[in-house]
Order: sequence, then structure tokens, then C-alpha cells
Amino acid sequence: MFEQLVDLETELEKLESRLSEIYAGGDQQAARDAGRRHAELKPVVEAYREYRSTQTQIADARELLEHEGDAEMREYLNTEIAEKDQRLGELEAHLKELPVPRDPSDGKNVILEIRGTEGGEEANLFAADLFNMYSGLAKRHGWKVEVLSSQPSDMGGFREITLVAKGPDAWPRLKHEAGVHRVQRVPVTESQGRIHTSAATVAALPEAEEVDVDVDPNDLDIDVYRSSGPGGQSVNTTDSAVRITHIPTGLVVTCQDEKSQLQNKDKALRILRSRLLQIERERQEAEQSSARRDQVKSGGRSDKIRTYNFKENRVTDHRVGLTLHALEQVLAGAEQLDEIVDALAEAERAEQLGEA
Repeated sequence: MFEQLVDLETELEKLESRLSEIYAGGDQQAARDAGRRHAELKPVVEAYREYRSTQTQIADARELLEHEGDAEMREYLNTEIAEKDQRLGELEAHLKELPVPRDPSDGKNVILEIRGTEGGEEANLFAADLFNMYSGLAKRHGWKVEVLSSQPSDMGGFREITLVAKGPDAWPRLKHEAGVHRVQRVPVTESQGRIHTSAATVAALPEAEEVDVDVDPNDLDIDVYRSSGPGGQSVNTTDSAVRITHIPTGLVVTCQDEKSQLQNKDKALRILRSRLLQIERERQEAEQSSARRDQVKSGGRSDKIRTYNFKENRVTDHRVGLTLHALEQVLAGAEQLDEIVDALAEAERAEQLGEA
């Protein structure tokens, strides 16, 4: 940990020596990045410097104590050493929290792509349950939810639905939701009362801003067509649905929820930019375990991150081994879901600090 703190102190010193030059350069993005990084580093380095100073003060007091014969002064020095030792412990605990690398996506809105994958119509119904779960969580935290695109299924579920959760703490609380969610229950389509296992996938992407990703219009192939609903029936008499293909990567995004072609195009571009941003981050940080292409894997039940068992009223997150017998509350996005989210955040922090 202390080797990392030395590196952070060096980084801060170098950054502070260049700040005026960066601000004077006229590059607003570079200035924002530098200011953000300075704000991250300064409290860490200040705490580290106080820690080192406290260590020095303790060493000096102990050296004086060895040669001090006056009883009153010895009592004073012993009290001073005890107080400094206590402060040293507080600073060490504080420093173990502070150096955790900040996720570059913190503060961004979150795009969640939910898809029914394994289990037919039951998987689509469960995708709707997950959508309602995140909507409930968003409401409690004061986030706004906007549906970017959806493909309803015949029985009221979603073959897929893409939403954006807007809030300053949305990303750190939702990023761990990425993966395969498995449900075990008696489907409404089952007449024999047998429990079926189905799955839906969730992909979590930080919403990219235009300054994050430069999309060349010449790299886009844009098609328009008439939107359709469950079963393929037409739900619009105009060509308002939009399909955008990013030619260099082959990414395809469709949006048909709005009646306006321009609105559908805008939403599709937002999704596309976020996917491209994630791909770029995967390229730069290939070791990142939460990269989007690893989030949902095959979409099969064996890749599960969490299981929702209706018969046992149980939700189990397999990554942290946490089980709650509060399925209804979790699916409502209640405080019990936050308990799971907090456990995942703590596990991430422990891993980053090398304590996992």
C-alpha cells in the first residue's frame, strides 16, 4: 500500500507543477481531467503526509523519553505518544480506503441492456421483472429512468429492453448487475406446476458523452423501417424505426420506441456511443474483468451471477456468496437489493486493496 502512496505523491507533485500550463493550454477536456485527478489525489497524499509526519513525531517523542529524567515530562511524553499512536492507527485505516483507484466511469449515467435468453417466454417475463426491479431501485435513489429501446414479447415481457438510469451514483451501484440472472419458478405458461429454470442477461454500460467518443458519420449505415410490436405486427404507419450499423466494428443498434424518426436516431446513437466507449476501454484495459463482452458470456444458466428462487423466497448472489430470503423485496428494488449491491462494492474494494 505504501509503495502505491509514494507513487501517488509523485504523481500529484508532477501534476501540480503542470497545472497552470494545462489550464493555459485551452484544451478544456484536458483541464477537466487534470482538475478531476488533482481532486482525487490531494486528499490521499495529504493523509499520507500526515501519516509520515505523525510517525516522525512519535519517533522523536520516544527518543526524548529515553533521556528524560523528569517525572512530569515523562508523563507528558507518554501521553503524547499514546495520542499520536491512536492518530496513526486512524490514518492507516483511512489510507486503506482512500487509495482505491477511482473508476473512470463514476458519475456517469448507466445504460442497462436486459435480454431474455434461455427459457423462451418465461425468460422474457423475467426480463420484465428485472426492468421493474431496477426501476424500483432508481426511484428510491432518486435516479431518472429513460427507456431507450424495447422489444415487447407476446405475454407482456421483453425480448430485450434498454434503459438509462440517470444519477451521480448510478454507475457504482449498478455496474455489478452485469451478467446472467437465473430464475427458478413455476411459469405462468406451465400447466403442471413444475418449476422451470430460465435466464436473462444484463449488460451495464456507462453512458458515453459526445466528447467521450467521436463517431464519424461516414462510418454509419442508417436504415429506416416501420416499427413492429409483439408477433411482428406493425404499430406505426411511417418509417420511424431506425437501425444504425457502425461499419468499422459491425455493431448494430435498433430503436423503434418513439414515433419520431429523429428521436429514435438520437436514442440509437446514444446506445452506439456507449457500446463503442466500452469496446475502447476493453482494448485499453484487456484485463478488466467487467468488460462488456465477458459480462453476459453465453447467456446460459451455468454462467449465472445471481439466482432468484421463488419457491424458497431466496435470492443468492454467487459472486459474494450472499443469500437473502427476501425475494419479493429484492425484485421490488427495495433496501434488500442495496444490501447485495453494498456487498459487491465491498468485495471490489477488498480486491483492489489486495485483501481479497
